[in-house]
This record gives sequence, C-alpha cells and structure tokens, in this order.
Amino acid sequence: MPPAKKRTRTYDPAKIRAAVLDQAAHLRRAVAELTPEQLAAPTRLGAWTVRDLVAHVATAVSAVDRAVRAPAPARQDAVLLDWPSSTVGHAEAVDDAARRLAAEHPDPGAALAAAEERLRALLAEHPGSRLLATGAGALPLADYLVTRTVELVVHTDDLNAAVPGLDVPVDRQALAAATRLLADALAAEAPGGSTEVRVPPYAVVQCVQGPRHTRGTPPNVVETDPLTWLRLATGRTTWRDAVDGARVRASGERADLEGLLPLMR
Repeated sequence: MPPAKKRTRTYDPAKIRAAVLDQAAHLRRAVAELTPEQLAAPTRLGAWTVRDLVAHVATAVSAVDRAVRAPAPARQDAVLLDWPSSTVGHAEAVDDAARRLAAEHPDPGAALAAAEERLRALLAEHPGSRLLATGAGALPLADYLVTRTVELVVHTDDLNAAVPGLDVPVDRQALAAATRLLADALAAEAPGGSTEVRVPPYAVVQCVQGPRHTRGTPPNVVETDPLTWLRLATGRTTWRDAVDGARVRASGERADLEGLLPLMR
C-alpha cells in the first residue's frame, strides 16, 4: 500500500483528462504560429530558448505515453504528493532531454502535436487505474495526469512570459488542479496548523508548526493568486519579490514562507 503519511485530495479523473488535453491543445495551437525568431528567443529558464521550452513541453506530454508503454509496476508505492519534491533530482536529465529534442527536431511544434495526438489515443484506451513507473514511484495513470497539469500550466506561463504579445489561454480545471497539488505539497512539506495559505478560488491549506488556529480569523495568513502561487512554488519568482510587488499578502509572525519555497526546481 502507498504511504499513509501524505493524504492526497481526490481529483475527478474525467475533468483532469479533459483539462490536460485542452491545455496541450492550447499550447499546440500557439506554438504552431511562432516564428523562427520567436523560437530562438530567450526564456526565464536559464539558458533555454523558446525552442528548448517547447521541446520540453513535448517531452512532458509524451512522458505519459512512454510510461504506459513500459511494463506496469506490481504495486503502487507512492502517492501523488511525492511527485513535486521528486522533480529536484531530475533537473539535469530534464535539461538534457529538452536540448536533445530541440536539436533533433527542426519543428518543435510538430513534435508537440505528435505527442498530443498520442496522448489522446492512449487516454481513450487505458483506465486511470493503470499503474505507471514514474520518477516519484509507481502511481496510477489518473494521478500522473494531475502532475501534467502542473507541467502544462507552468510552461504555458513561461511561454507567455517569453514571447511578447502571446496570450496562450489557461484551462480553468488545469489551473485549479495545479494550484491544489502544489498547495497540498506545501502542507505536506511543512505540516502544522499555525498558518493558513489561501489561493482563491482554488485552495486553502493549513501548514507550519505552531499554535493551531481553531476559529475566527487566523493569526497567520498568506494569500495570493493562482499564477503567482505557481511561480513561487516552482521558483519562477522569489518570495521577497512577490511580497514587495504586492502579489502576496502575508500577515503574522509565521506567515513568512521564504524558507519553504520553491517546492520544485
């Protein structure tokens, strides 16, 4: 049985499947319109160009197909909340894979379109209970798809930031799932009840050790919007910059989350 210490909320499998496919389609349509100059532009992701970013998105989408084609694990040995922290150890491999795909495919948009097409086909064939071997351990397909909402929404935001004037839409269900997963990951990494983190309209979690709040207005409150939360949780922006820019409202002596972020790197 999976570990009991991390209790993951329930996600509607049908809504998650639809959200992943919708967000992949949004990205595919936007990428198809990018010019060579736009593909060569820098991003906020270190040395990655937009071409590298698109190649990584294609890799993240096709990861589901690769996992389904591999032998199914004998049993589940991880839970969904194990995934965010597991990504830290794979950063170098992720970088290598993105650069290799970008170099091998002159048209990264075509690679993304092919990955989306394969994903649609396999989701029509395989049940959500099918176990997959992932970097976090053996997870059901339905859970692994929740992780794809984080990949797709965060990288949609990266692409919008890299290409002036681009405004790739973000699927509401995908944004909700990504926000909730990373809010729950914070609560799992810093268990406690002294601080309430609010990301309206999608998530509210209690975290950080200390006196537990029981009723009324909590003494320690952090509130932000979903995209700012995702940028904080994935290292796209710093806690201090978000607070100074009034994108985070934090009150109380235990409301400073700087030492707990980012959750993913």
